[in-house]
Amino acid sequence: MRALRALRALAATSALLLAVTACSGGGEPKPRDTPAPPADTTGVADEPTTGESATTEPEDAHSAHAVAKPGRLKPLRAGERRRTLTMPAAYTPSAPTGVGTDDYRCFLLDPQLERDSWLTGTNVLPGNPDVVHHVILFRVPPEDVAKAEAKDAETPDDQGWTCFGGSALDGEFAQLDDAPWLGAWAPGGDEVMTRDGYGTELPKGSRIIMQVHYNLLAGTAPDVSATQIRTMPRSADLTALHTFLMPAPVELPCRPSHGDGPLCDRAAAVADAKSRFGQGPGSTADLLYFLCGGRPMAGERTSCVRRVQQPVTILGAAGHMHLLGRQLRIETEPGTPEARTILDIPLWDFDDQGSRPIDPVRLEAGDTVRIACTHSQELRDRLPAFASQREDKYVVWADGTTDEMCLGMLSVAFG
Repeated sequence: MRALRALRALAATSALLLAVTACSGGGEPKPRDTPAPPADTTGVADEPTTGESATTEPEDAHSAHAVAKPGRLKPLRAGERRRTLTMPAAYTPSAPTGVGTDDYRCFLLDPQLERDSWLTGTNVLPGNPDVVHHVILFRVPPEDVAKAEAKDAETPDDQGWTCFGGSALDGEFAQLDDAPWLGAWAPGGDEVMTRDGYGTELPKGSRIIMQVHYNLLAGTAPDVSATQIRTMPRSADLTALHTFLMPAPVELPCRPSHGDGPLCDRAAAVADAKSRFGQGPGSTADLLYFLCGGRPMAGERTSCVRRVQQPVTILGAAGHMHLLGRQLRIETEPGTPEARTILDIPLWDFDDQGSRPIDPVRLEAGDTVRIACTHSQELRDRLPAFASQREDKYVVWADGTTDEMCLGMLSVAFG
């Protein structure tokens, strides 16, 4: 029971945040379609289902955490409509605990669904591209709307609420096998669609929480960001998609020649994460071992094996690390004759975190999936984001821009 309580705490307090350009159905990275229009209204704005106007494509930006740009749009499919949901008011980011360089803020958005629907794609329009590090969209089912509205009402003036580690709603993330994610976005990401014939259930009366991660190293100017969603009526004959999360610990030690820093001790690094993000999210580095087993062992490469609890078909895969990431790999049935690599990123690029569609892979209950990540302190010497943080520290899983993560996301259909 102790392990079960700890695992639930992990899911509820950390939510295993990521910055990925992924919708539950997968998609293709770096599409070349119609650029997104600017977000110039609040609330919900409908857009036409055909004939989007063409404009000049934004420039590609391949660097370590490039300035965010609006994602480019893909043509709508028959029966789809696109809705633009904008933050209700401008928000000026700041460090909620008074220390640190990151602010996670949640904003409650109403898609104003007239009927039960399928969500079939997502996009993000960063209002202040200098400070928007990534965005995650969470589904709020009708039965939880009152709870979300009460949370939103705690902060006046439509300013949203602080939400390190998730949406900060009680009872969220009961399990990692079916996370309530609708989509996510990071710099370099464009609109992502589910593959034909698939969608995520979005009942009438649902709300959407847009969690924005602000990188305060880039400034604290006000932001008004927006998200775009594609929907189809629930009458369409689609197969429901779900998100299966695969986190692994990060245990990156200081280099021997840089080991004198005050945060080169693991315990000090974990305490620092707790001071910046709170006890719950700051404890993720330790709680992950209830999920993955083992114990902390310093090294550049870490991994975690998860066992699926019911038959699933994997349709897409994505990975997430931060700026010290080097390599990421996801395998099914590792160490067996049936082993198969479904995602292999030999050279990590923070600005290209798109979900990759894959040939469907069937797993039965009890089959295993492994994620492995490699990180490197050497990148700290070269990347502009570390200009004020060149000194090594023992890096563990934490939510900050210059902290690290190792996370896989699988788009799956059950049964």
